[in-house]
Amino acid sequence: MVFSSLIFLFVFLPITLVLYYIVPKPLKNPVLILCSLIFYAWETPQYLVLMLFSVVFNYCAGLELDDLHQRGKPKAAKWVMIAVVVMNLFLLGFFKYSGFLVENLNHIPGVALTAAKVALPVGISFYTFQVLSYVFDVYRQNVPVQRNFVLFATYVTFFPKLVSGPIVAYKDMEAQLRERQVSLDRICSGATLFLTGLFKKVLIADNLGVLYAGISGQSGAMSVVTAWLGAIGYTLQLYFDFSGYSDMAIGLGQMFGFDIDKNFDYPYLSKSITEFWRRWHISLSTWFREYLYIPLGGNRCSKGRWMFNLLVVWAATGIWHGASWNFVLWGLIFFVLIMLEKNIYGKLLNKTHVLKHVYIIFLIPLTWMVFAISDMHQLATYFTRLFPFLSSDTVTANTRDVMVALHNYWKILIPCVLFSTPLPLHYYKKYRKSAFCIILLIVIFILSIRAMMTQTNNPFLYFQF
Repeated sequence: MVFSSLIFLFVFLPITLVLYYIVPKPLKNPVLILCSLIFYAWETPQYLVLMLFSVVFNYCAGLELDDLHQRGKPKAAKWVMIAVVVMNLFLLGFFKYSGFLVENLNHIPGVALTAAKVALPVGISFYTFQVLSYVFDVYRQNVPVQRNFVLFATYVTFFPKLVSGPIVAYKDMEAQLRERQVSLDRICSGATLFLTGLFKKVLIADNLGVLYAGISGQSGAMSVVTAWLGAIGYTLQLYFDFSGYSDMAIGLGQMFGFDIDKNFDYPYLSKSITEFWRRWHISLSTWFREYLYIPLGGNRCSKGRWMFNLLVVWAATGIWHGASWNFVLWGLIFFVLIMLEKNIYGKLLNKTHVLKHVYIIFLIPLTWMVFAISDMHQLATYFTRLFPFLSSDTVTANTRDVMVALHNYWKILIPCVLFSTPLPLHYYKKYRKSAFCIILLIVIFILSIRAMMTQTNNPFLYFQF
């Protein structure tokens, strides 16, 4: 089920909220589990068993790790932890990467393997990382083991964050599983944030998707300006699509009494690639820092080891996003850019604010093109349109297409620039109790519903990861 669907807005969500609010406290978590399972199984019931297996397996793993620690067997606990991690990554790897692995092995002379054709279970990358955070923290004794199965199942299955995050570590949600408060102010705040996300997804991201699809689907020659407009369109689409989902998830969490940290912090205002990744998909960056980068040694080691640690993290970040070489390349590009910032031109960037912003505005759309185009030949072709000097071919392109695109989409592109900054939020907070803001929210809701009624199914971009 998708947040930006009529069935979710007018059937699933109202029923779930009413049930949650009217049942006594001991039944609130069971209600959340039941509704979350229905939410997950709505379109892909065949993978419900896999998700439930992950819940039961990691719950039992936590009990075993705690028992071994209590009995003073740290070495046995370490081997159990390794086995649990291997099992989780095996399931993730089988469903997400087996086809990719077989495809590449078949390039070896004499190898002719056949991969089972299996669809990617929705949310497996997200809930796998969440249960791994629990396993790691129980092993390191950073959190007490959760012996209440209902509480643990609530943590894993909670539907707002189940399929596309944010990736909430168990330690950040532990106390809220037992005790949380719901008030009218929190419900209204959550509903407003949800509506903000709906606005980003339905009225901005989906329209930008039409712009990018029209440009990237051109089979003939493409002007430089058109190619850059397509790259900028996808850059904005991905941000509003994913940050919109995150806003909706966080808003829903508030409506049920949960506080979930923000996942985006105006990343396109960053002044460096390092800062960009402190602002973009914050929950994923935090997970890799706490559960991979720091355990590898972080930056408290030799420079060579530090560079190796970063290489591993960025390779893993790329691979996490998908089973395709463009994602690997995308991750490695960020590794190279961060290395260059840290070792070569970082001090130069710090000397001028203008150069910092131009640097990000120029580079980020290029990295998103690597992210978006999985076919390496098509990717290379698109870059020759962005930079004609990379190709020896003479390209004659009609610039009329970019004028048509700008005419059709300037009403979307201008708000995109505005809503990529904190300015709208600043004025909303200042006047949020005014009649104007209330009417504006109602208008946004009506326009969003109207758009949902006329558009075809547009799932969130990060559903594929």
